[in-house]
Amino acid sequence: MDLEELVDTEEHFWDELDDIVSTPCRTNDRIDDTLRTWLSFITVHRETYLLSEQAIVRCSTALFHSDLFNRNEQYIRHQLVYSLLQEDEAHSLHFVVAFLLLDGQQHEQALALLNTEGAFSRLVHLFRNSVDDNLGLHRQIIELLYEMSRVQQISWNELNAVDDPFLIYLFEIIEGLSNDVYDPYHSPVIRAILVLNEQYMVCAHDPNDKRNLGAGANITNRVIKTLSIHGAIFRTFGESIILLLNRESETSLQLLILKFLYLVFTTPSTCEFFYTNDLYVLTDILIRNLLDLPSDTPATAPLRHTYLRVLHPLLAYTQLRHSPHYKREELRSMLSMLMDAGSGSNGRHFEAPDPTTARLATRCLGVAWLKDEMQIPKISIQVDSAEAVDDLPTVDAPGEGSRLVAHKALGISLPEAQDSNVTVIEVTSQSEKPGVITPSRANKPSRWKHQKSPFEDG
Repeated sequence: MDLEELVDTEEHFWDELDDIVSTPCRTNDRIDDTLRTWLSFITVHRETYLLSEQAIVRCSTALFHSDLFNRNEQYIRHQLVYSLLQEDEAHSLHFVVAFLLLDGQQHEQALALLNTEGAFSRLVHLFRNSVDDNLGLHRQIIELLYEMSRVQQISWNELNAVDDPFLIYLFEIIEGLSNDVYDPYHSPVIRAILVLNEQYMVCAHDPNDKRNLGAGANITNRVIKTLSIHGAIFRTFGESIILLLNRESETSLQLLILKFLYLVFTTPSTCEFFYTNDLYVLTDILIRNLLDLPSDTPATAPLRHTYLRVLHPLLAYTQLRHSPHYKREELRSMLSMLMDAGSGSNGRHFEAPDPTTARLATRCLGVAWLKDEMQIPKISIQVDSAEAVDDLPTVDAPGEGSRLVAHKALGISLPEAQDSNVTVIEVTSQSEKPGVITPSRANKPSRWKHQKSPFEDG
Protein backbone atom coordinates (compact mmCIF):
# COMPACT_ATOMS: atom_id res chain seq x y z
CA MET A 1 0.00 0.00 0.00
CA ASP A 2 1.41 3.37 -1.06
CA LEU A 3 0.76 5.64 1.92
CA GLU A 4 1.49 8.80 -0.07
CA GLU A 5 -1.27 8.14 -2.58
CA LEU A 6 -3.93 7.78 0.10
CA VAL A 7 -4.14 11.48 0.99
CA ASP A 8 -4.77 14.59 -1.06
CA THR A 9 -5.96 17.13 1.56
CA GLU A 10 -5.26 17.87 5.20
CA GLU A 11 -8.79 16.91 6.19
CA HIS A 12 -8.33 13.62 4.36
CA PHE A 13 -5.07 13.05 6.26
CA TRP A 14 -6.75 13.33 9.67
CA ASP A 15 -9.64 11.15 8.57
CA GLU A 16 -7.23 8.44 7.43
CA LEU A 17 -5.28 8.69 10.69
CA ASP A 18 -8.48 8.20 12.69
CA ASP A 19 -9.29 5.16 10.57
CA ILE A 20 -5.85 3.66 11.21
CA VAL A 21 -6.04 3.95 15.01
CA SER A 22 -9.63 2.63 14.91
CA THR A 23 -8.59 -0.64 13.27
CA PRO A 24 -9.92 -3.65 15.22
CA CYS A 25 -7.02 -5.75 16.49
CA ARG A 26 -7.46 -9.10 18.18
CA THR A 27 -3.86 -10.33 18.16
CA ASN A 28 -0.50 -8.85 19.01
CA ASP A 29 0.62 -9.30 15.42
CA ARG A 30 -2.34 -7.22 14.24
CA ILE A 31 -1.52 -4.54 16.82
CA ASP A 32 2.07 -4.46 15.57
CA ASP A 33 0.87 -4.04 11.98
CA THR A 34 -1.39 -1.16 13.01
CA LEU A 35 1.36 0.57 14.99
CA ARG A 36 3.71 0.28 12.03
CA THR A 37 1.04 1.72 9.75
CA TRP A 38 0.36 4.58 12.19
CA LEU A 39 4.04 5.47 12.43
CA SER A 40 4.74 5.08 8.70
CA PHE A 41 1.68 7.08 7.71
CA ILE A 42 2.46 10.12 9.86
CA THR A 43 6.17 9.96 8.98
CA VAL A 44 5.45 9.91 5.23
CA HIS A 45 3.15 12.93 5.47
CA ARG A 46 5.19 14.85 8.02
CA GLU A 47 6.57 17.37 5.55
CA THR A 48 3.13 18.05 4.09
CA TYR A 49 0.62 18.14 6.92
CA LEU A 50 2.64 18.06 10.16
CA LEU A 51 4.49 21.34 10.07
CA SER A 52 3.85 22.39 13.66
CA GLU A 53 4.47 20.90 17.09
CA GLN A 54 0.73 21.00 17.73
CA ALA A 55 0.11 18.76 14.70
CA ILE A 56 2.70 16.25 15.91
CA VAL A 57 1.07 16.15 19.35
CA ARG A 58 -2.31 15.65 17.68
CA CYS A 59 -1.01 12.48 16.02
CA SER A 60 -0.01 11.13 19.43
CA THR A 61 -3.33 12.16 20.94
CA ALA A 62 -5.22 10.26 18.22
CA LEU A 63 -3.51 7.02 19.24
CA PHE A 64 -3.60 7.78 22.96
CA HIS A 65 -7.39 8.26 23.02
CA SER A 66 -8.18 5.40 20.68
CA ASP A 67 -9.93 2.18 21.65
CA LEU A 68 -6.85 0.41 20.31
CA PHE A 69 -4.68 1.89 23.05
CA ASN A 70 -7.33 1.73 25.76
CA ARG A 71 -7.77 -2.00 25.19
CA ASN A 72 -4.08 -2.82 24.72
CA GLU A 73 -2.41 -0.17 26.82
CA GLN A 74 0.35 -2.26 28.37
CA TYR A 75 1.36 -4.00 25.15
CA ILE A 76 1.40 -0.83 23.02
CA ARG A 77 3.36 1.01 25.68
CA HIS A 78 6.00 -1.71 25.70
CA GLN A 79 6.25 -1.68 21.92
CA LEU A 80 6.75 2.09 21.76
CA VAL A 81 9.34 2.02 24.55
CA TYR A 82 11.25 -0.58 22.53
CA SER A 83 10.95 1.71 19.51
CA LEU A 84 12.48 4.52 21.54
CA LEU A 85 15.40 2.31 22.47
CA GLN A 86 16.03 1.15 18.89
CA GLU A 87 14.77 3.82 16.48
CA ASP A 88 17.38 6.12 14.94
CA GLU A 89 15.36 7.89 12.23
CA ALA A 90 14.62 11.37 13.60
CA HIS A 91 11.11 11.79 12.20
CA SER A 92 9.86 8.45 13.49
CA LEU A 93 11.64 9.04 16.78
CA HIS A 94 9.85 12.35 17.22
CA PHE A 95 6.41 10.74 17.08
CA VAL A 96 7.48 7.98 19.48
CA VAL A 97 8.87 10.49 21.99
CA ALA A 98 5.77 12.69 21.69
CA PHE A 99 3.51 9.73 22.45
CA LEU A 100 5.57 8.49 25.41
CA LEU A 101 5.66 12.01 26.85
CA LEU A 102 1.88 12.27 26.61
CA ASP A 103 1.46 8.79 28.09
CA GLY A 104 3.94 9.47 30.90
CA GLN A 105 2.22 12.69 31.90
CA GLN A 106 -1.03 10.77 32.34
CA HIS A 107 0.19 7.37 33.54
CA GLU A 108 3.05 7.04 36.02
CA GLN A 109 3.43 3.37 35.10
CA ALA A 110 4.67 4.48 31.68
CA LEU A 111 7.51 6.37 33.36
CA ALA A 112 8.29 3.35 35.54
CA LEU A 113 8.54 1.19 32.42
CA LEU A 114 10.93 3.66 30.80
CA ASN A 115 13.13 3.46 33.88
CA THR A 116 13.00 -0.33 34.04
CA GLU A 117 13.99 -0.64 30.38
CA GLY A 118 16.96 1.72 30.72
CA ALA A 119 15.50 4.62 28.75
CA PHE A 120 17.25 7.31 30.81
CA SER A 121 20.67 6.76 29.25
CA ARG A 122 19.03 6.45 25.83
CA LEU A 123 17.36 9.85 26.24
CA VAL A 124 20.67 11.40 27.27
CA HIS A 125 22.26 9.93 24.14
CA LEU A 126 19.43 11.15 21.90
CA PHE A 127 19.46 14.65 23.31
CA ARG A 128 23.19 14.88 22.88
CA ASN A 129 23.33 13.47 19.35
CA SER A 130 20.03 14.06 17.56
CA VAL A 131 19.57 17.08 15.30
CA ASP A 132 16.71 19.33 16.38
CA ASP A 133 13.99 19.83 13.80
CA ASN A 134 12.66 23.15 15.17
CA LEU A 135 9.38 21.36 15.95
CA GLY A 136 10.21 20.41 19.50
CA LEU A 137 12.09 17.10 19.24
CA HIS A 138 14.94 18.23 21.49
CA ARG A 139 12.55 19.83 23.94
CA GLN A 140 10.31 16.76 24.11
CA ILE A 141 13.32 14.49 24.70
CA ILE A 142 14.47 16.61 27.65
CA GLU A 143 10.89 16.89 28.93
CA LEU A 144 10.54 13.10 28.87
CA LEU A 145 13.84 12.76 30.72
CA TYR A 146 12.55 15.24 33.32
CA GLU A 147 9.17 13.53 33.74
CA MET A 148 10.67 10.07 34.28
CA SER A 149 13.33 11.40 36.67
CA ARG A 150 11.12 13.44 38.97
CA VAL A 151 8.83 10.59 40.07
CA GLN A 152 11.37 7.82 40.71
CA GLN A 153 15.01 7.18 41.46
CA ILE A 154 17.31 6.59 38.52
CA SER A 155 20.00 3.99 39.18
CA TRP A 156 23.59 5.16 39.43
CA ASN A 157 24.51 3.04 36.41
CA GLU A 158 21.93 4.91 34.31
CA LEU A 159 22.79 8.29 35.81
CA ASN A 160 26.38 7.70 34.77
CA ALA A 161 25.30 8.48 31.19
CA VAL A 162 25.39 12.13 32.29
CA ASP A 163 28.98 13.30 32.05
CA ASP A 164 30.59 16.72 32.45
CA PRO A 165 30.24 17.72 28.77
CA PHE A 166 26.53 16.91 28.87
CA LEU A 167 25.97 19.17 31.90
CA ILE A 168 28.02 21.92 30.28
CA TYR A 169 25.88 21.55 27.15
CA LEU A 170 22.69 22.04 29.19
CA PHE A 171 24.08 25.12 30.94
CA GLU A 172 25.23 26.52 27.59
CA ILE A 173 21.69 26.17 26.24
CA ILE A 174 20.43 28.35 29.10
CA GLU A 175 23.11 30.93 28.42
CA GLY A 176 22.16 30.94 24.73
CA LEU A 177 18.56 31.70 25.64
CA SER A 178 19.45 34.38 28.17
CA ASN A 179 17.61 37.08 26.25
CA ASP A 180 14.31 35.19 26.25
CA VAL A 181 13.29 33.47 29.49
CA TYR A 182 9.92 32.72 27.93
CA ASP A 183 11.43 30.62 25.16
CA PRO A 184 9.68 27.21 25.34
CA TYR A 185 13.11 25.56 25.39
CA HIS A 186 14.21 27.49 28.48
CA SER A 187 12.12 25.99 31.28
CA PRO A 188 12.47 22.28 30.32
CA VAL A 189 16.27 22.48 30.34
CA ILE A 190 16.31 24.25 33.71
CA ARG A 191 13.97 21.64 35.17
CA ALA A 192 16.15 18.85 33.80
CA ILE A 193 19.22 20.30 35.54
CA LEU A 194 17.27 20.60 38.79
CA VAL A 195 16.02 17.02 38.67
CA LEU A 196 19.52 15.74 37.86
CA ASN A 197 20.77 17.51 40.97
CA GLU A 198 18.06 15.79 43.01
CA GLN A 199 18.97 12.41 41.53
CA TYR A 200 22.59 12.92 42.57
CA MET A 201 21.48 13.83 46.09
CA VAL A 202 19.31 10.72 46.32
CA CYS A 203 22.02 8.43 44.95
CA ALA A 204 24.55 9.84 47.40
CA HIS A 205 22.43 8.58 50.29
CA ASP A 206 21.20 5.32 48.77
CA PRO A 207 23.01 2.35 50.35
CA ASN A 208 22.35 0.19 47.29
CA ASP A 209 24.11 2.63 44.97
CA LYS A 210 26.99 2.95 47.43
CA ARG A 211 27.39 -0.82 47.55
CA ASN A 212 27.39 -1.01 43.77
CA LEU A 213 30.15 1.59 43.60
CA GLY A 214 32.44 -0.37 45.85
CA ALA A 215 34.42 0.52 48.93
CA GLY A 216 35.94 3.98 49.02
CA ALA A 217 34.14 5.21 45.90
CA ASN A 218 32.00 8.34 45.93
CA ILE A 219 29.13 9.67 43.85
CA THR A 220 29.98 12.98 42.22
CA ASN A 221 27.21 15.54 41.83
CA ARG A 222 28.10 16.79 38.37
CA VAL A 223 25.66 19.68 38.55
CA ILE A 224 27.46 21.22 41.52
CA LYS A 225 30.83 20.21 40.09
CA THR A 226 30.08 22.05 36.86
CA LEU A 227 29.10 25.22 38.73
CA SER A 228 32.15 24.90 40.98
CA ILE A 229 34.41 25.00 37.96
CA HIS A 230 32.46 27.06 35.43
CA GLY A 231 29.94 28.97 37.55
CA ALA A 232 31.21 32.38 36.50
CA ILE A 233 30.08 31.82 32.90
CA PHE A 234 26.71 30.28 33.78
CA ARG A 235 25.17 33.07 35.85
CA THR A 236 22.04 33.15 33.66
CA PHE A 237 21.05 29.84 35.20
CA GLY A 238 21.13 31.40 38.66
CA GLU A 239 18.96 34.30 37.54
CA SER A 240 16.54 31.87 35.91
CA ILE A 241 16.25 29.75 39.07
CA ILE A 242 15.22 32.76 41.11
CA LEU A 243 12.70 33.84 38.48
CA LEU A 244 11.27 30.32 38.42
CA LEU A 245 10.94 30.15 42.22
CA ASN A 246 9.27 33.56 42.24
CA ARG A 247 6.39 32.42 40.04
CA GLU A 248 6.19 28.68 40.76
CA SER A 249 3.15 27.36 42.65
CA GLU A 250 3.79 23.62 42.26
CA THR A 251 5.24 22.20 45.46
CA SER A 252 7.40 19.53 43.81
CA LEU A 253 9.21 22.08 41.65
CA GLN A 254 9.72 24.44 44.58
CA LEU A 255 11.38 21.56 46.42
CA LEU A 256 13.64 20.83 43.44
CA ILE A 257 14.77 24.46 43.43
CA LEU A 258 15.30 24.52 47.20
CA LYS A 259 17.40 21.35 47.11
CA PHE A 260 19.62 22.93 44.48
CA LEU A 261 19.94 26.16 46.48
CA TYR A 262 20.80 24.24 49.62
CA LEU A 263 23.75 22.50 47.99
CA VAL A 264 24.94 25.68 46.30
CA PHE A 265 24.91 27.65 49.55
CA THR A 266 26.56 24.91 51.62
CA THR A 267 29.35 24.20 49.15
CA PRO A 268 32.37 26.51 49.61
CA SER A 269 33.17 26.70 45.90
CA THR A 270 29.61 27.72 44.93
CA CYS A 271 28.25 29.63 47.92
CA GLU A 272 28.84 32.93 46.10
CA PHE A 273 27.59 31.68 42.71
CA PHE A 274 24.69 34.15 42.61
CA TYR A 275 25.00 37.87 42.00
CA THR A 276 24.42 39.87 45.18
CA ASN A 277 21.39 41.65 43.71
CA ASP A 278 19.90 38.25 42.86
CA LEU A 279 20.39 37.20 46.48
CA TYR A 280 18.41 40.27 47.54
CA VAL A 281 15.56 39.18 45.28
CA LEU A 282 15.81 35.63 46.59
CA THR A 283 15.63 36.89 50.18
CA ASP A 284 12.43 38.78 49.37
CA ILE A 285 10.96 35.63 47.81
CA LEU A 286 11.83 33.47 50.81
CA ILE A 287 10.31 35.98 53.23
CA ARG A 288 7.15 36.20 51.15
CA ASN A 289 6.79 32.45 50.67
CA LEU A 290 7.42 31.62 54.33
CA LEU A 291 4.79 34.14 55.43
CA ASP A 292 2.38 32.92 52.77
CA LEU A 293 2.43 29.27 53.88
CA PRO A 294 -0.62 28.60 56.11
CA SER A 295 0.46 27.56 59.59
CA ASP A 296 -2.70 25.50 60.18
CA THR A 297 -2.09 23.18 57.21
CA PRO A 298 0.10 20.23 58.26
CA ALA A 299 0.94 19.43 54.63
CA THR A 300 2.93 22.67 54.37
CA ALA A 301 5.28 21.84 57.25
CA PRO A 302 7.90 19.91 55.19
CA LEU A 303 8.04 22.74 52.64
CA ARG A 304 8.36 25.34 55.40
CA HIS A 305 11.17 23.34 56.99
CA THR A 306 13.00 23.13 53.67
CA TYR A 307 12.67 26.88 53.12
CA LEU A 308 14.17 27.48 56.55
CA ARG A 309 16.97 24.99 55.95
CA VAL A 310 17.86 26.91 52.79
CA LEU A 311 17.49 30.30 54.46
CA HIS A 312 20.15 29.55 57.06
CA PRO A 313 23.09 28.97 54.68
CA LEU A 314 21.83 31.81 52.47
CA LEU A 315 22.22 34.19 55.41
CA ALA A 316 25.33 32.60 56.89
CA TYR A 317 27.59 31.75 53.95
CA THR A 318 26.75 33.94 50.95
CA GLN A 319 27.51 37.61 50.26
CA LEU A 320 24.55 38.50 52.50
CA ARG A 321 26.79 37.98 55.52
CA HIS A 322 28.59 41.17 54.57
CA SER A 323 27.38 44.71 55.16
CA PRO A 324 24.94 46.18 54.27
CA HIS A 325 22.85 43.48 55.88
CA TYR A 326 19.86 43.23 53.59
CA LYS A 327 16.39 43.18 55.20
CA ARG A 328 17.85 42.51 58.64
CA GLU A 329 14.87 43.76 60.59
CA GLU A 330 12.34 42.16 58.24
CA LEU A 331 14.11 38.82 58.57
CA ARG A 332 14.25 39.10 62.35
CA SER A 333 10.55 39.97 62.48
CA MET A 334 9.55 37.13 60.16
CA LEU A 335 11.62 34.52 62.01
CA SER A 336 10.35 35.72 65.38
CA MET A 337 6.84 35.46 64.01
CA LEU A 338 7.42 31.85 63.01
CA MET A 339 8.82 31.08 66.47
CA ASP A 340 6.05 32.88 68.37
CA ALA A 341 3.06 31.77 66.29
CA GLY A 342 0.10 30.96 68.47
CA SER A 343 1.39 33.01 71.38
CA GLY A 344 -1.22 35.69 70.82
CA SER A 345 1.44 38.33 70.27
CA ASN A 346 0.34 38.94 66.69
CA GLY A 347 -2.71 38.31 64.57
CA ARG A 348 -1.19 36.41 61.70
CA HIS A 349 -0.81 32.90 63.06
CA PHE A 350 -3.60 30.93 64.69
CA GLU A 351 -1.74 27.70 65.34
CA ALA A 352 1.30 27.06 67.49
CA PRO A 353 4.41 26.27 65.43
CA ASP A 354 5.63 22.71 65.23
CA PRO A 355 8.88 22.14 67.15
CA THR A 356 10.96 21.79 63.97
CA THR A 357 9.77 25.13 62.59
CA ALA A 358 10.56 26.85 65.88
CA ARG A 359 14.00 25.23 66.08
CA LEU A 360 14.92 26.06 62.47
CA ALA A 361 13.73 29.65 62.84
CA THR A 362 15.80 29.95 66.02
CA ARG A 363 18.82 28.62 64.16
CA CYS A 364 18.40 31.26 61.45
CA LEU A 365 18.14 33.95 64.09
CA GLY A 366 21.45 32.69 65.44
CA VAL A 367 23.27 33.87 62.29
CA ALA A 368 25.80 36.43 63.50
CA TRP A 369 24.50 39.49 61.65
CA LEU A 370 20.90 38.88 62.73
CA LYS A 371 21.79 38.86 66.40
CA ASP A 372 21.36 41.94 68.56
CA GLU A 373 25.12 41.96 69.07
CA MET A 374 26.54 43.16 65.77
CA GLN A 375 30.04 41.82 66.39
CA ILE A 376 30.48 39.16 63.71
CA PRO A 377 32.63 36.16 64.65
CA LYS A 378 34.07 33.65 62.22
CA ILE A 379 31.53 32.15 59.85
CA SER A 380 31.37 28.36 59.90
CA ILE A 381 29.68 25.80 57.70
CA GLN A 382 28.24 22.93 59.68
CA VAL A 383 25.22 20.70 59.58
CA ASP A 384 22.27 21.49 61.83
CA SER A 385 23.63 20.63 65.26
CA ALA A 386 20.10 20.09 66.55
CA GLU A 387 19.64 17.34 63.99
CA ALA A 388 23.17 15.88 63.97
CA VAL A 389 23.73 12.44 65.40
CA ASP A 390 27.37 13.25 66.14
CA ASP A 391 29.14 16.41 67.20
CA LEU A 392 30.91 18.07 64.31
CA PRO A 393 33.98 20.25 64.33
CA THR A 394 33.38 23.89 63.43
CA VAL A 395 35.28 24.88 60.30
CA ASP A 396 35.90 28.20 58.66
CA ALA A 397 33.80 28.99 55.56
CA PRO A 398 33.99 29.49 52.75
CA GLY A 399 37.36 27.83 52.30
CA GLU A 400 39.51 24.75 52.35
CA GLY A 401 38.34 23.65 55.76
CA SER A 402 34.70 23.12 54.77
CA ARG A 403 35.28 19.76 53.19
CA LEU A 404 32.42 17.97 54.90
CA VAL A 405 29.74 19.72 52.83
CA ALA A 406 31.84 19.61 49.68
CA HIS A 407 32.05 15.87 50.15
CA LYS A 408 28.27 15.61 50.02
CA ALA A 409 27.98 17.86 47.01
CA LEU A 410 30.92 16.71 44.92
CA GLY A 411 31.84 13.28 46.14
CA ILE A 412 35.21 14.33 47.52
CA SER A 413 36.64 11.57 49.68
CA LEU A 414 36.37 11.96 53.43
CA PRO A 415 36.37 9.38 56.19
CA GLU A 416 32.72 8.57 56.86
CA ALA A 417 33.11 9.08 60.60
CA GLN A 418 33.88 12.77 60.12
CA ASP A 419 30.54 13.49 58.49
CA SER A 420 27.07 13.68 59.97
CA ASN A 421 24.70 14.34 57.09
CA VAL A 422 21.30 14.37 58.76
CA THR A 423 20.41 17.83 57.47
CA VAL A 424 21.39 16.91 53.93
CA ILE A 425 19.24 13.79 54.16
CA GLU A 426 16.30 15.81 55.50
CA VAL A 427 16.50 18.20 52.54
CA THR A 428 16.99 15.35 50.07
CA SER A 429 14.06 13.33 51.38
CA GLN A 430 11.40 16.02 50.93
CA SER A 431 9.12 15.31 47.99
CA GLU A 432 5.63 15.88 46.68
CA LYS A 433 3.59 14.40 43.86
CA PRO A 434 3.73 16.37 40.61
CA GLY A 435 0.81 18.73 40.13
CA VAL A 436 0.18 19.48 43.82
CA ILE A 437 -0.19 23.25 44.28
CA THR A 438 1.27 24.82 47.41
CA PRO A 439 -1.42 26.16 49.78
CA SER A 440 -1.43 29.92 50.17
CA ARG A 441 -2.76 32.35 52.72
CA ALA A 442 -4.02 34.42 49.80
CA ASN A 443 -6.41 31.57 48.95
CA LYS A 444 -7.63 31.09 52.51
CA PRO A 445 -11.11 32.15 53.65
CA SER A 446 -11.80 35.73 54.62
CA ARG A 447 -10.24 35.47 58.09
CA TRP A 448 -6.87 35.46 56.33
CA LYS A 449 -7.59 38.10 53.76
CA HIS A 450 -7.55 40.97 56.19
CA GLN A 451 -4.34 39.95 57.93
CA LYS A 452 -1.57 42.24 56.81
CA SER A 453 2.12 41.50 56.60
CA PRO A 454 4.31 43.91 58.55
CA PHE A 455 6.29 44.28 55.31
CA GLU A 456 3.34 45.58 53.27
CA ASP A 457 3.07 49.27 52.55
CA GLY A 458 0.49 51.39 54.33
